[in-house]
Amino acid sequence: MSAQDERYDVVIVGSGATGGWAAKQLTEAGLRVAVLEAGRKLDPERDFNEHKRSFEMPFRGRRLGTREQQARQPVQSLCYQCDEYTNHLFVDDTEHPYTTPADRPFHWIRGRHVGGRSIMWARQTYRLSDYDFKAASRDGFGIDWPLDYATIAPYYDQVERFIGVSGQAEGLPQLPDGAFLPPMQLTCGEELLKSAIRDKFGRALTIGRCAILTKDHNGRAKCHYCGPCSRGCRTGSYYSSPSSSLPAAEATGRLTLIPNAVVSHVEVDDAGKCRSVYYVDRITRQHREVFGSAVVLCASTLESTRIMLNSTSDQHPTGIANSSGVLGHYLMDHVMGGGAAGVLPVLKNTPDTRGKRPNGIYIPRFRNINDRHSKFLRGYGYQGNASVVKWGHAMSVEGFGESFKNEVKNNRPWTISIGGFGEHLPQYDNFCELDKVHTDAWGIPILHISAAYGDNEQKMIDDMADAAEEMLHAAGAEDIEVRRDISVPGLAIHEVGTARMGDDPGSSVLNTWEQAHDVSNLFVMDGSGYPSSACQNPTVTFMALATRACEYLVEEFKAARL
Repeated sequence: MSAQDERYDVVIVGSGATGGWAAKQLTEAGLRVAVLEAGRKLDPERDFNEHKRSFEMPFRGRRLGTREQQARQPVQSLCYQCDEYTNHLFVDDTEHPYTTPADRPFHWIRGRHVGGRSIMWARQTYRLSDYDFKAASRDGFGIDWPLDYATIAPYYDQVERFIGVSGQAEGLPQLPDGAFLPPMQLTCGEELLKSAIRDKFGRALTIGRCAILTKDHNGRAKCHYCGPCSRGCRTGSYYSSPSSSLPAAEATGRLTLIPNAVVSHVEVDDAGKCRSVYYVDRITRQHREVFGSAVVLCASTLESTRIMLNSTSDQHPTGIANSSGVLGHYLMDHVMGGGAAGVLPVLKNTPDTRGKRPNGIYIPRFRNINDRHSKFLRGYGYQGNASVVKWGHAMSVEGFGESFKNEVKNNRPWTISIGGFGEHLPQYDNFCELDKVHTDAWGIPILHISAAYGDNEQKMIDDMADAAEEMLHAAGAEDIEVRRDISVPGLAIHEVGTARMGDDPGSSVLNTWEQAHDVSNLFVMDGSGYPSSACQNPTVTFMALATRACEYLVEEFKAARL
């Protein structure tokens, strides 16, 4: 009997951060699970280039490689991590098109392979707080999440203890502490900035909280600081589903992984409940169906919503679980573009002891915590670093020969840079819908995405830039360059919303357990369910929500209520 002919307890779509995690949780609870992944399985020996130097690459590490490759990835190449080392980890835009209005662009960064974007993510891991979950109650905008921090905190603990998160406890109400491995070390420049902003503004700075191991953990080796994490990690020292959660699921003997399965839609029975997941084989183009008692979508925010919109039937004429009419709406991404960079002359000739630390600093949100800002709602946090320049300053050094080399070697400047990630307010008119004309390479309708930042985000960017400049000044930085160009939605790669959670089935798609209000055996366990974006990197919250949802799914399954 083939995998497609069997009936599973649960069919999961997507094998990334939440898909792999849901597979682990459900198989360990005794359920038989099929995971459908649109792309191929990666071979670390062939696909990971973290130890290769530029002269070992065919095009010497050139940004994207051949002109043909560049032409096939006009959107993906906008991602700072997409280059000759990694472009095979990002989709071919010509096979995976989407459309946008000319005046409302969206840059959709994607990876289709086993592990999804958990292979390329930046690994920053920050909890949300009740400043986020109950933001609407504080300022009157949007809706609250249908849960609070006390409810989700134990599930954050469970995730962090398995995946391994290094960080420093700070005792901040807006950035709850977690179950941390030992923190990485701040550099001298970062310590300087930390002291300056604490003493002058009462603001915190901490080492980035990241899903990278600082000691051996759960059978995975600690990070050896080789540096370029985006190119893959053969030692599994940062969290990715192929290095940790998927192997744990496979160890139960109850997981069936089906790669190269490009999902089109969910089929329903006469009662309108999920019957199966329909997909196209990526290589053969054959159409197939996998049956399950429950379906869990973890394909990523926009992909899961695309599947739902494409799952039309007599019972669900506008897409499965869309009786509210809000499916596809309230799309959000973090707004970027405000920040500053400068030089720290006081540290000239001071050595940098951090090595190739695969992490930066974090300055948690400080706006709209105690006092309400006069110009905008919600807030933002900063990420950045301070380090010694190795040779980039040589262009400004005069001389020739030995004296020139000595000057470059012995007078290396310290630079410091911080950039903000701000909350994007949920707006109904930021949305995605099915394109009625175009399809992808497998004949599946593509998305039309229409999103923009508003006045609140622009005012936040301006404040983000001004506050960055004042903090660098406080640290003694010079030659400060201030950035205040608002980003294009999508480029933060933190897209959330479009199938939001809520207590009211008339204004939301999912309930507090990420279960569809309309379809009891459909769950969506990725960023789709976010009612608001907060300003923290979202992945660990995806996983904590999925942990809670899986616990509920198992209870409902065993009680035959799905």
